[in-house]
Amino acid sequence: MAVTKTPLYETLNESSAVALAVKLGLFQSKSTLTCQEIGDGNLNYVFHIYDQENDRALIIKQAVPYAKVVGESWPLTIDRARIESSALIRQGEHVPHLVPRVYYSDTALAVTVMEDLSHLKIARKGLLEGENYPNLSRDVGEFLGKTLFYSSDYALEPKVKKQLVKQFTNPELCDITERLVFTDPFFDHDTNEFEEELRPYVEKLWKNDKVKVEAAKLKKSFLTSAETLIHGDLHTGSIFASELETKVIDPEFAFYGPIGFDVGQFIANLLLNALSRDGADRDPLYEHVKQVWNTFQTTFSEAWEKHSLDVYAKIEGYLADTLSHIFEEAIGFAGCELIRRTIGLAHVADLDTIVPFDKRIERKRLALETGAAFIEKRSQLKTIRDVIKCFKLLVKE
Repeated sequence: MAVTKTPLYETLNESSAVALAVKLGLFQSKSTLTCQEIGDGNLNYVFHIYDQENDRALIIKQAVPYAKVVGESWPLTIDRARIESSALIRQGEHVPHLVPRVYYSDTALAVTVMEDLSHLKIARKGLLEGENYPNLSRDVGEFLGKTLFYSSDYALEPKVKKQLVKQFTNPELCDITERLVFTDPFFDHDTNEFEEELRPYVEKLWKNDKVKVEAAKLKKSFLTSAETLIHGDLHTGSIFASELETKVIDPEFAFYGPIGFDVGQFIANLLLNALSRDGADRDPLYEHVKQVWNTFQTTFSEAWEKHSLDVYAKIEGYLADTLSHIFEEAIGFAGCELIRRTIGLAHVADLDTIVPFDKRIERKRLALETGAAFIEKRSQLKTIRDVIKCFKLLVKE
């Protein structure tokens, strides 16, 4: 286990967060400031500081030296704060309109001070409330296409890329993903959490060696394919949105991994929301699934044509083969995400708030079966329309 905190580290509270903001000169000392801790995630404290006189606010986010979702029995490095701020800054070089601006970071305190986005809503919450966010998938597709291309070997000199791999080495948070996404849900592990009524379907998954072999291949790719700087946790709870604006947040899981991982996670979370809906109410989610892949593919391809440094880039078929590989892995990763969000440690409200209870169990069964199908049949699903068709067939729509 790495060192979890430095001697200079101290946990902030609402009072000391305000004092830090004033000390940094981000507010005048005479300002009338209010502060509220608003973090509802699994790993961090988040302080919203508001200057009433000037109607101005900012966010101070601090990593705590353990996983909040479990408690102090699960110590965790605070270096993830450095990873997060560095990733936001790098993403901001390519898509400044799609990530929050970073004003200040402090490695010792594990603090990142950033733009306030409280005028927006977490996309998962909004989607659950029936909002559809017309620009969401187009914006996320652009984010994926640009950030994943421009941090890859296709756009960087090899030495530069290798230095970035070193800078963004993130073993402890990768370990969380390796266990909670790619391992534990496929076995009878004590981190899993699910309703007893779901057990017959879970045990069926655990006995499905074909799916487990394919999951093992996907895990190996996650472990070994240092293709680009990925967000590492790109779900609808890591995105702020409105009808006009989208901001991707929380890249503390960032590291150099497979290009398809972020794409697959986002698609899976769109489909999880689709499972919380019925009939025609699912149609906007299907459109988002199509739009995010099509926008990613177009954005990535345009960047490839304009800025690829790869000497093979102009060879006919190379780009198409690259995109085909990304797509196949993305669908497999989406399958893993569907399964882990259903029976793993970290659930999602999209499934857990479904009522009545019998309907919830049925939708969770469908999530498991869809996830298994995506993992096992990913090479047979050649287009994003194939993926949506597969989903519709499984949910009998």
